[in-house]
Amino acid sequence: MQHTRVWIAGICFSALATAQTAEDLVARNLQARGGLEKIKATRTLRMSGRVQQGGFRADFGRVAMAPNLLRQMITIQGMTQTLAYDGATGWRINPFEGRKDPELMGEDDMRGLVEDADFYGPLVDYKSKDNRIEYLGHDTVDGDDAYRLKVTLANGDILYYYLDPDTYLEIRVERLQFIRGSVRETFVNLGSYKQVAGVYYPFSIEMGNKQNPDGARLTMDKVEANAPVAAQEFRMPAPAAAPKEL
Repeated sequence: MQHTRVWIAGICFSALATAQTAEDLVARNLQARGGLEKIKATRTLRMSGRVQQGGFRADFGRVAMAPNLLRQMITIQGMTQTLAYDGATGWRINPFEGRKDPELMGEDDMRGLVEDADFYGPLVDYKSKDNRIEYLGHDTVDGDDAYRLKVTLANGDILYYYLDPDTYLEIRVERLQFIRGSVRETFVNLGSYKQVAGVYYPFSIEMGNKQNPDGARLTMDKVEANAPVAAQEFRMPAPAAAPKEL
């Protein structure tokens, strides 16, 4: 800490100035989201909304359960693609590729799914998760000032968090995944925060990457906290039985 002398109208005041640190910003972010107690009081989330990109539109659904269970659904014209992580394995059903039976996902394919399955996010209990946090100073997002945090996950992937200097909520997150010697870069812009069970969640999410910065927009219509969720929802179902021959 550093003491600073401030002169006002010829009178000297001694002010205590504290340097901004990564730990300070994480604490402020968690408090802005609703506080650690309310964040951890949330054990399940059900979300529904819609995805739009140009003329493309789809219904979106997500179910999550602490600590790391996740299931996401995209529905177009009555067909639903499912991606899920059960805490140990990732699986999918992709009828858009003509595959109606569930199949296991490879380690590279499910990397993002596993990271997203961290129910409370990488800033909560980051030390016990072996995540490393660094404060990189100020930056800008669409011309607006932001605090920039570098989050190095235990698996080596990197997230850059941009926090609003007034609210300390995330307004942008960039992700760098290192897979087989290549780098996969994506980002999300977050906004329209609303409070659900005492915790703030973004209801507007813009997704993209360097090759396609004008990506898809996800708009949440409904977010439910602590709704009944069964662990069975995240487990890979058995393939449909083949019809018996007559």
